[in-house]
Amino acid sequence: MENLVPVSYTSNPALRTILPDEKWKGTPLDAKGRFINHEFPFWPYLKDVLKWQVEHNPYKEIKKQERWQLPVRKSNSFLTSSDDVIVWLGHATFFIRINGVSLLTDPVFGNAGPVKRKAALPVAALDIKGLDYVLISHNHRDHCDKPSLKIVASQNPQTTYLTGLRMKGLLQDFTKSTQIQEAGWYQQYITDNSKIKVYYLPSRHWARRGLTDTNTQLWGAYIIEAGGKTIYFSGDTGYGSHLKQVGELFPQIDYCIIGVGAFAPRWFMGSNHIAPDDAVKGFYEMKAKNMIPMHYGTFDLSDEPLSEPQRMLIDLKEKGKINGELKLLDIGEVLPIG
Repeated sequence: MENLVPVSYTSNPALRTILPDEKWKGTPLDAKGRFINHEFPFWPYLKDVLKWQVEHNPYKEIKKQERWQLPVRKSNSFLTSSDDVIVWLGHATFFIRINGVSLLTDPVFGNAGPVKRKAALPVAALDIKGLDYVLISHNHRDHCDKPSLKIVASQNPQTTYLTGLRMKGLLQDFTKSTQIQEAGWYQQYITDNSKIKVYYLPSRHWARRGLTDTNTQLWGAYIIEAGGKTIYFSGDTGYGSHLKQVGELFPQIDYCIIGVGAFAPRWFMGSNHIAPDDAVKGFYEMKAKNMIPMHYGTFDLSDEPLSEPQRMLIDLKEKGKINGELKLLDIGEVLPIG
């Protein structure tokens, strides 16, 4: 068993920490210098993976019969306009233009490693140009994809990458860029503050690319403030008190982009991926106005059918369980920021 107890703390001294010293020592590290969740320490034990693989999946027959697919609206008009918009490109990839600043989150344009893509990209990847910032929440292959990042870099040599601590080497290898900022939790990136502010916040997750690098690179979420609007992007996360704290730190969140898929079975996935009902709970606790679900329908990563997160959310909405606006976007659908 791993000893997942914080023994030291770290941050990027070049960036501003938004919490005072008496409330936040820095991002926690264990005795081996690996990052750990500050509320729910987690380690991906092989025995748990094997248990999941051999146990019965109650959704098995439903998944075999399911033909559901996310609708895809194929158009690149949002790329050539100047409107402030949020556009879901699938999974955790969003194109966001806010206050005239263009951002892309966790770009994955094709398959995620060996996992086949189930929903088409709504635009040609080579057409995604003019990006000011690319946000890479963590190093998992369905969020940090080498082929996709190589395309981003080739078409956007001017862009700046905003990511977590110890991610620079990986991103430099993928993009050859020198414009990479690494942040610890509760740190603010260096941007043109007159146009946009971006912060890196905790999420309940973990990280690994290979067999021996577990939790050596940081994972996290983002807050984007620009043009009088605030957007939360959860990255990958399980449920935790950090969601409520986001709303306390940023009390006017207009759009909460949050994962809702890859949650079953909950005993295995719940430490890292939030289920739809818990995502709704977190949305309520952060007192956001609009909930934009993501991380479902694009890749089959867990036991539940691809349609199950959306079905659960519609059911919760019909029962009056969602306080605020539920924005179930099609892939490629343009949501004006207003």
